[in-house]
Formats: sequence, structure tokens, C-alpha cells
Amino acid sequence: MMSLETLLQKMWVDYCELNPAAKRIHDIFTQEGENVLNDHIALRTFNHPRLGIESLAQHFKKYGYVEKGEYTFVEKKLYAKHYEHPNEDMPKIFISELELEKVSPFIRETVNKLVEQLPDSLIQSESFPMCGRPWKTSFELYSQLAKESEYASWVAAYGFRPNHFTVNINKLKKFEDIVQLNDFIKSKGYTLNKAGGEVKGTPADYLEQSSTMASEIPVKFDDGSTHNIPGCYYEFAKRYPLANGKLYQGFVAKSADKIFESTNKVN
Repeated sequence: MMSLETLLQKMWVDYCELNPAAKRIHDIFTQEGENVLNDHIALRTFNHPRLGIESLAQHFKKYGYVEKGEYTFVEKKLYAKHYEHPNEDMPKIFISELELEKVSPFIRETVNKLVEQLPDSLIQSESFPMCGRPWKTSFELYSQLAKESEYASWVAAYGFRPNHFTVNINKLKKFEDIVQLNDFIKSKGYTLNKAGGEVKGTPADYLEQSSTMASEIPVKFDDGSTHNIPGCYYEFAKRYPLANGKLYQGFVAKSADKIFESTNKVN
């Protein structure tokens, strides 16, 4: 079994290949003298019997991660859980799933056909959280899914891999304020997600978040075509202390709902 550090590092490498902008932003912070720690890593899946949240969570629970919170996103038909490690320097793991019973028969049937192509051995493999697309998908199918659910189309095109990593603002030295950090990111030429405002959440929620918009990257589909579609994004999170003095470690559903839109196509 690989170490947790190795798994997280491999996930980071895979993520940076899909989102070179994140690596550049990470390096900019490093050049500013910052030690960048990850607040959380997010993964996406379907609540298909073979592919629900647990299919991914199992690969983190064996390293000591435990389930801590659950979240529902009614409009996007998503359900999510987050997991924490006893070592607080380890990133939280946030896993969401599309609720197939709430989507159209077209999406349900499509997902069933995709999942049929997936061997059990891959789901059990320790590389599953970063295995990429394990099924055949055409650009036409991707486009049809995107009309109803951007989330479904993203998973169909990219498979299983980190959807985003998150800079832990509380561990930065020069950028304690999220608005100041956002201005810095924009000054370097990056576009932020403005859905619900550039800053999602307030100190009263104990969590403020912002994120870049996912860059469009060339993806080769199984029909032989290559198209630029939104890949991954980089998130920034600032946490505030609860009454007991400890930093809030959960998530805010109404903020996360808008963060999901970071992979929407920019018209």
C-alpha cells in the first residue's frame, strides 16, 4: 500500500496536468515565501450502486480519514460528504455524487452504460481516485449530458480525479484577507468565479471561499475528436474560529453550490 503522502502527491500531479494554472498560482505563492497547504481536495462521482461516495471514500478511510459532515445541493441534485484526518495538516476530502434518481432517464441510462465498462478491479485499486476516464465517451454524448447537468458531463469526460485542490488561507503569512488574496490572483491574470459574488460565505458562516474558473483544456474523446472543455479549478478557503476557539472544519452548502459552477463553460 502506498503512503498517504504518496497518494496525495500523485493526485496533485494528476490535477496539475489538467489544471496547469493551479501549479502556476501555487508557484507564485511559493515565490512570495509562502508554504502552501491544502485545505481540502474534492472528488466527483455518481450515486450508482457501484460508484457512490463510498467507492472513493474507502481509499482514504484506510489511512485514518473519518466521515464528518454531509451536504445536500437540491438544485444541482447532488449529495456530498467530507472526511477529516487525525493529522490536521492533511487536507480534508470532499466527495460529491450526482443523485441519479433525481435526473432524467437519459442521464441514468447513460451512466449505467458507462459504468458497465468499468471493472471492479479498478474501483478497488488504490489509484482509483486519480485513474481518469475509465470508459468511452464521445463529444456528442458529453454535450448532451451538459445540457442537463454540467456535473454529469464533467465526470463523463474526466472520470475519477481531483476536481479541485484548495489553498488554506489560514496558513498563509502575507494573504490573511480573502479579498486581498482575490485581488492578487486577478492581478496575475486569472479569472475568478463570480457566481454568488467572488467571496462565498462570511465570517458568520465560519468559512469564506473563492475560486478560479476552470481553464478550458483539450480533451480527446473516443470518437477521435479533440475539444477544449473546462477542466479543474483552484480554490481558496479561509476558516474562522468557533466559540470553543477551534477553526470550523465543515463546509457551507449554499457556498459550495456556487463553487461547483467553477467548471461551468464560460460563454
